[in-house]
Amino acid sequence: MTDGSEGRYAGLFRLDGRRVAVVGGAGGIGREAARALAAHGAEVLVVDRDAEGAAETARLADAERGGGAVPYALDVLDEDAVRAAASEWGPLDGLVVTVGVNVRKRIADYSLEEFDRVVALNLRAHFSLVRAVAPGMAERGGGSVVSFASMRAFQVEPGQGVYAASKAGLVQLLRTAAAEWGPRGVRFNAVAPGVVRTPLTDQIAADPDWYDAYAQASALKRWARADEIAGAVVYLLSDASTFVTGSVLTVDGGWTAVDGRYDPSV
Repeated sequence: MTDGSEGRYAGLFRLDGRRVAVVGGAGGIGREAARALAAHGAEVLVVDRDAEGAAETARLADAERGGGAVPYALDVLDEDAVRAAASEWGPLDGLVVTVGVNVRKRIADYSLEEFDRVVALNLRAHFSLVRAVAPGMAERGGGSVVSFASMRAFQVEPGQGVYAASKAGLVQLLRTAAAEWGPRGVRFNAVAPGVVRTPLTDQIAADPDWYDAYAQASALKRWARADEIAGAVVYLLSDASTFVTGSVLTVDGGWTAVDGRYDPSV
């Protein structure tokens, strides 16, 4: 017995005909997200301050899709440049923002300059990009915005105070955006990775004890690869998630589930 809708799910994750900007696409999670989106048919704008890295990502994305990826140099902390870029990009169906930075210091050791740097890139830049892109999506009746938070938005440790605060703030910003633009069809969601081996985690990887402690803290007992986060981005940009907004998709290997603590012999 069928309902007459055979094949309705075959293209659920396809992104053919959709234009997506991946901001922070020159490397790490952004690069793998761009490649995955292209592989599912999206036309990808690879946006980054690192023009050379963005061009390399565009080349890799082209190999996945057979062309269509375009690199775009942008400093996301330049408000005027962000507005101009959004105008140049034209209509977007999706926006992915992966930019972020961490300065691992205890609160008493933080300088105001370091505080401003972390908050500027982890929160203000996302705010600027949302303001530049979301109104156009709303005018066209829909779109999907995905920003990268972190499990540190919910679970902290010494030395993560400002980073954690910025990521928690980003989650609430996206939830508010979901409420404000939801009636006009624009969705906003966060991806919250656990520990992922990218340049952002070089400081940890350089310390074998620290690196291993993080590996052992998750249910899977290892770090993530950047490509293991890309599927979450594809899902949130695709029709598989049309009723998902204001949410946080945690991709942390079970770290927050098992709490990263001692395993008693009970």
